[in-house]
Amino acid sequence: MNTHGNQIIRASLTLTGTLAFCFALTATASPDAGAALYKTKCAACHGADGKGATAVGKADSIRDLGSADVQGQSDAVLNTIITSGKGKMPAYGKSLKPEQVTALVAYIRSLASK
Repeated sequence: MNTHGNQIIRASLTLTGTLAFCFALTATASPDAGAALYKTKCAACHGADGKGATAVGKADSIRDLGSADVQGQSDAVLNTIITSGKGKMPAYGKSLKPEQVTALVAYIRSLASK
């Protein structure tokens, strides 16, 4: 095969691999992927239902994660809050992988209907 044909094949394989990687990241961003992580990292303060009705949540005036106020924030803002912390909430950027933070954001989005 000529050089041009090899370049097309290489580019096609690269694109296919990139798309597969992106699909895998999207698949891990489901609410189910974040549910177990939420239970271990977030529920102690935010409560199992995300309403913040725990002792810590009440003491720190934690907002209901299903509220319009929280749900109205962009995914990028929620990602930044989880990664960098805000107020009394600690930063989780060093202990969670980016795909785990994305899964948590997806789970937080699922709390809007509860």
